[in-house]
Amino acid sequence: MKFLAIIFFILLTSCEKMKPEDYKDTKPEMKIEEYFLGNVKAWGIFQGRSGVVKRQFTATMNGSFDKENFILNENFNWNDGEKQSRKWTIKKIGKNKYEGTAADVVGIAKGTSYGSAFKFEYNLLIPFKDKKIKVRFDDWIFKQDEEVAINRATITKFGFKVGELTVFFLKN
Repeated sequence: MKFLAIIFFILLTSCEKMKPEDYKDTKPEMKIEEYFLGNVKAWGIFQGRSGVVKRQFTATMNGSFDKENFILNENFNWNDGEKQSRKWTIKKIGKNKYEGTAADVVGIAKGTSYGSAFKFEYNLLIPFKDKKIKVRFDDWIFKQDEEVAINRATITKFGFKVGELTVFFLKN
C-alpha cells in the first residue's frame, strides 16, 4: 500500500505546471510592450524532442505602437539559410492579460504577465516537408535585467512534445 501511495504522489507532483502568477513578486517586471519597444536582437536554438540541437538562428525585432496596439516585427535568419518574418499585433486587454495575432498564428495568442515572467500560448503554422503544420507553443519569457531576457518555449503536436526553443534577447 505504501508503494502505491508513493507512485500516486510522484504522478501527482509530476503534473505540476508553472503558472504566470507564481512570478508575481519577482523583479524586474517584464512588460513586453516596454521591453520590445525599439530594437532587440536575439540568438536561439531549436532542439528536437530528444534534446539534440537541430537548428540555430539570429533575429532582429522592432516594436512600436499604432493607435491601439503594440506591433512587433520579427526577422529570423536560420543557420540553414531559411529566412522568416512575423508581424505580431498585440493588445493589452487587462492588467496582466494580452491577446496577439500574426499571419501564421491560428486563432488568438493568449498572453499573461506577472513580475519578471511573460507567458504566451498560441497555435502556429510552421513549414514542414513542403506544407504547413499546426503546432502549439507554450512560450515563456523571463526578464533578467533592463537589457537581457531569456525565452523558453515548448512546442507540441497532439499534446506530444516535438521540440523546444531557447532564445536569448538583448535590447539595443
